[in-house]
Amino acid sequence: MDALAGLLDGPRARGACLLRMVMEPPWAVRIEDRAPICLMSLTRGEAWIAPDTGEAVLARPGDVVVARGPGPYTVAHAPDAAPNALIGPGGVCTTLYGEPLAQTMELGVRTWGNAPDGSATMLVGTYLMEGEVSGRLLGALPPLLVLGAHEWNRSLLPLLDEEISKDEPGQSVVLDRLLDLLLIAVLRAWFNRPGAGAPAWYRAMGDPVVGPALRLLQNEPAHPWTVAALAARCGVSRAGLARRFAELVGEPPMAYLTGWRLALAADLLREGEATVEAIARRVGYGGAFALSAAFKRVRGISPQEHRANCRNGKEVPGSVPAGGRVGP
Repeated sequence: MDALAGLLDGPRARGACLLRMVMEPPWAVRIEDRAPICLMSLTRGEAWIAPDTGEAVLARPGDVVVARGPGPYTVAHAPDAAPNALIGPGGVCTTLYGEPLAQTMELGVRTWGNAPDGSATMLVGTYLMEGEVSGRLLGALPPLLVLGAHEWNRSLLPLLDEEISKDEPGQSVVLDRLLDLLLIAVLRAWFNRPGAGAPAWYRAMGDPVVGPALRLLQNEPAHPWTVAALAARCGVSRAGLARRFAELVGEPPMAYLTGWRLALAADLLREGEATVEAIARRVGYGGAFALSAAFKRVRGISPQEHRANCRNGKEVPGSVPAGGRVGP
């Protein structure tokens, strides 16, 4: 499992919001949906994406913009355009005064806008769910990521453009997987740019010593790892692995493993009905008591409280903040 696979293998797009937006100036849409991540790509015309804090960016055909939530932003024909529509949580579209706009601006299957033949057309894919493993990824991204058409492989865009307005059996699953592939392609291009400020754990994956160790920890979190056992599997000395791991990743191997286990446990608590005991053994703890103690020590709440918060839609204490630490 490589760095991106490890981050995206947990919560993937499930019933993501995908649509084609077709607009004719003047137009401006205020986004306050608090979604963890949204991908936008122009297929025709131009659009400005303006976060509340930071510089507005201009997107042209073939460019891709990734907005990292939950902060609000505006998508418009001009950087200073006043919003005339609002997208709230769950993708609900209204005027600024709360009047519904979904039917007024519907232009067909997954197509939305103010003019059927508008001069600007944008493909939009929004992840509606945030998980703990993906929180590490979000923490490594800027609030607004922009890749020019020449900076990434755009081969998926025509396929997404073709599939997004289809209404066939299983179409939502097809679109979810296309969105996942698109996100991976964009992030791979972003992290591999010359001089890119990729996070330490991503760069460390390419190291001949630390890379294999990271993959072992990610692929086999339930194994009773020690630094000595990990070093033996990697064919290096215990001291050499411990020193190089801390240098490149920013924390010792066992601290990384603890964070990874707890991130996986948090996802399992969020997504399924498995007992704390079963989850504990799946991620490498001897039982429910051991997992609960580690979870509360690191995250400040018990596994049961975490599960209840997720089901109630509350912000989860102890999760990785958008601009915070990127380790697990």
